[in-house]
Amino acid sequence: MTPLRVLLVTDSFPPGSGGSGWSTFELARQLRRRGHAVQVVHAKPGTANGVHHTEYEGVPVTEFRVNVPNVPVLRNVLKNERLWAALSRYLATRLAAEPTDIVHAQHVMTTVPAVRAGRRAGVPVVATVRDYWPVCYWSDLIVSPSAAALCPACTVGGMRTCIPPRAGALGKGAWTLIPYMRRNLATKRRELARADAVVAVSTAIARDLRERALELSNARVEIIHNPVDMSGLTPVAPSLAEAHVLYAGKLAVNKGVQFLLPALDEARIDWPLVVIGDGPMRAELEAQAQRSGRQVRWRGWRDRHEVLAAMRAATMLAFPSYGPESLSRVLIEASALGLPIAAMDTGGTGDIIRHDETGLLAATTSGFARDLARLAADPPLRARLGAGAAAHARTHFEASRVGERIEALYNSIIDARPQRPGARQ
Repeated sequence: MTPLRVLLVTDSFPPGSGGSGWSTFELARQLRRRGHAVQVVHAKPGTANGVHHTEYEGVPVTEFRVNVPNVPVLRNVLKNERLWAALSRYLATRLAAEPTDIVHAQHVMTTVPAVRAGRRAGVPVVATVRDYWPVCYWSDLIVSPSAAALCPACTVGGMRTCIPPRAGALGKGAWTLIPYMRRNLATKRRELARADAVVAVSTAIARDLRERALELSNARVEIIHNPVDMSGLTPVAPSLAEAHVLYAGKLAVNKGVQFLLPALDEARIDWPLVVIGDGPMRAELEAQAQRSGRQVRWRGWRDRHEVLAAMRAATMLAFPSYGPESLSRVLIEASALGLPIAAMDTGGTGDIIRHDETGLLAATTSGFARDLARLAADPPLRARLGAGAAAHARTHFEASRVGERIEALYNSIIDARPQRPGARQ
């Protein structure tokens, strides 16, 4: 095996509460373990411009800082078009100066500049798509908080519907932004289609790219799941502590938390609910819990170690997602620990949860409530589903297996290209 020089370009690093940073870090770690030289460029919008070099657990990291004032509309342009231009110039200069075998863009803000710079320098580029940014300007396919269905297409008509709930005081006046939004989305799709390969992290992401983005009809799209380090995720015996339901994630509409308390009430589960996470719907949920008399322990955001400890202590996990989950890290880690799960069947969740084998999967909120009730009433069912979930997680999401697939993808791309000066021999 010939060692590769890999440049990961991301807007989420090092790992924090979000899954993208963890997935990028796990990929870097696995590639390094396989003998490859890995460096990271982290696009970091903030209050200053400049380049800062640092390191995270042995991985060299370059922070590419761009001043992005928190001004509506202007902030979006600066985080996109302005950042794209500046980061593309920086990456092209770096690729010309430092021999690099492959560039791997990790997320929405960094894919366009990575592809442009790679094309200019003659270096192959892989782009990972972790959510719906190539097919939805908002990346979540949600029309409005009250909509019963997800957005079918990012058309002018669709944008006229989805903008007002997000525009605040601007209201329908924000419709004037539609031409910009359409250009922005078209640019993302066009540049993504120019990548040597696109990694979709779930079956749902790959399907949406093929069905909704015509620019990608001839692109090479590979389904490779996010890598998860399983070394500390040994399945645990059912907790002997007080029975309770766990929810872990953002308290926002796309996570379906508006369904959580009603579903527990419909299921007639009187166990306490432990909530790890925070978000714009917290106050509303707190008021709802107070009215119903349900005992809820609001834990706020916690680091990964504390989240895993909470999963080990929980009786079951409720996952009421409304938006089309790309590939939930919460579900993968809970599965690896053998925690029984009741989930809504959205997006890539079906890649993790196989109904009645590795968890319970519902298409409706009433079905979700019935599944919660089944789990609460049936300890043997919880044990069986937990064991199935743990085995499935190790087979499909273990970091070393994912790293091996990514390495094979890199090699197939490089081997298919003409050799260039400075490339591996």
